[in-house]
Amino acid sequence: MTRSTLIKPSRRQFLQASGTAAAAFSAASFGMPAISRAQDRPMISQGLQSGDVTQDQAMVWARADRAARMHFDISTTDSFKEIQHSVWVDVLPETDLTGKVLMEGLKPGQDMFYRVRLQNLYEPAIMGEPMVGHFRTAPAKKKNVSFCFSGDTAGQGWGIDEARGGMKIYEIMRQNQ
Repeated sequence: MTRSTLIKPSRRQFLQASGTAAAAFSAASFGMPAISRAQDRPMISQGLQSGDVTQDQAMVWARADRAARMHFDISTTDSFKEIQHSVWVDVLPETDLTGKVLMEGLKPGQDMFYRVRLQNLYEPAIMGEPMVGHFRTAPAKKKNVSFCFSGDTAGQGWGIDEARGGMKIYEIMRQNQ
């Protein structure tokens, strides 16, 4: 009759196995995933941009950190309860991972909010965090416009003349709205 040999784990092996089991149990108990997919979520790498705004249209764009599907939503409120337009575009290396969309049919003089979300091309259920931008369309009627301009106001400390009250240009801009 032979006797089976019991292999006793070392203290380190026992603690490692116990820790792994406890972490899995804890994650399952609190509804948290045991494996994170955060690294699979595409991200907007350089913020959102809008431009070429007219009375009824605007160009919006963003750049992704990897190939992805970029979803654009536009609304008149930042809650996005009523989406005015929604469109998507694939951002690929051929487009330098940049997606841009011309939003048309907008109302003049209207605050517009746009939301951009990225979707993993290979696992569509994985979405990145949304980012929200804002612009205002041009008014329907012409009105006077004033400009305030200043050059390099504080490059390396120059332009701040304490004897003359500091940088007055910003107060002048504020007064002229």
